[in-house]
Amino acid sequence: MLEFGNFKTRTCSGVGRRGFLQTAATVPMALGMGLPSLEAVETERVRRKAKSVLLLWLWGGPSHIDMVDPKPDAPMDFRGPFGTISTKTTGMRFTELLPRMAQRSDKFSVIRSMKTTNGGHPGAGTVALTGYEENAGPIKPNFGSIVAKQRGATGALPPFFYVGQGIPRDLPRRIEGYGGGTLGKAYDPFLVSCSEKGKVGIPTLAMLPKMTPNRIQNRKNLLADIDKTRRQLDSARIQDWNRTHQTAYGLLTDEQARLAFDLTQEKEKTRDSYGQTTFGQSCLLARRLVEAEVPYVQVNWSEYVETFTPNGDFGWDTHIYNFELLQDRHCPIFDRAYCALLDDLDDRGLLDSTLLIAMGEFGRTPKISNRAAREHWQHCYFSVWAGGGVQPGRCIGESDKTAAHPITRPITPLMTGTTISELCGIGARERAELKVLDGGSLIHELL
Repeated sequence: MLEFGNFKTRTCSGVGRRGFLQTAATVPMALGMGLPSLEAVETERVRRKAKSVLLLWLWGGPSHIDMVDPKPDAPMDFRGPFGTISTKTTGMRFTELLPRMAQRSDKFSVIRSMKTTNGGHPGAGTVALTGYEENAGPIKPNFGSIVAKQRGATGALPPFFYVGQGIPRDLPRRIEGYGGGTLGKAYDPFLVSCSEKGKVGIPTLAMLPKMTPNRIQNRKNLLADIDKTRRQLDSARIQDWNRTHQTAYGLLTDEQARLAFDLTQEKEKTRDSYGQTTFGQSCLLARRLVEAEVPYVQVNWSEYVETFTPNGDFGWDTHIYNFELLQDRHCPIFDRAYCALLDDLDDRGLLDSTLLIAMGEFGRTPKISNRAAREHWQHCYFSVWAGGGVQPGRCIGESDKTAAHPITRPITPLMTGTTISELCGIGARERAELKVLDGGSLIHELL
């Protein structure tokens, strides 16, 4: 275990030493060639530029104590029914529900000391994706919108994608911090969906009867359909429709852009490795978008947080059947898809240039409820980081004996957004110019 100031970092012995030696070896050469200052060397080390960010949004609040921060010595009404397994990271154990991830922990780092300020889904979602509360003034921009603003579009493809059925929400309302916020709606995410069979849909075109990407054959036919539909729209929606339909039209009439959405280009073995699930195939689609150099992609586990509600799509809000859902559905799907994505990015040489993050808006109560499940818990949760300048094989932060509170420095959503921006090359000066992420600090333990 290494100690730096008031935080602790556990490293996988091979990867941790390798990362340090590589850094140490390159500094003398740089100093000899150009004699940069130590400050310049440190700045370049911290601001490794990830070409893309891929965020796996585990909407609903996954249980940290039942996944990556088990407490096998806690009382039974805290620790739950699952056994623990060793990982490749010294001193870090997962529950038995994540065997694939345990075998690959040398490729990513886990933060166990996340903490947020909001215990309700939409509010906590906004904090998690912007760094700020909804009631703190004008809605701040999503981390993806900040990257999109700074990077701009790549060809016909928008710079910020949501892969999912809709903007994340609970039954009453959606996350307010899903898009551009103070940067403007031009930096909202572009929404695409992907079925368990790999069929891609674009909700923007849902107003056009029977319109799918495969039906877009030529500009004349598309424009005729759009013109007909525009007359049916009320004036309040025309401006939004103009903006979104132009984006959809541009990417669907561009041959190279369309190819990014065609999962049939993938080998069956690759598609199967992700799992024939909506989340698995969505992760594969996200990898294709990253391969097409889209700066920011967020894959939404579900549109709704609820697991069992009308029109629900099995989010992580496991107020009932927490253990059954994690064992039989959620963790097997996540474990398989995450590891397939990690391996795929690594095999294609994309992991070093892609920042891959998995997180939700909060965790779940350490003590099991009277419904034999777990409730919301904003005081301690987890995130998983890989690629894009992150040092792998680390267990960052530590929670108390029941996983109720961090006993090391709490890691906040604002720190998450600041670290993402730094790894994308958006430094303090750029953030000040954009008027975003004010007061944020880096998660130095990841670097």
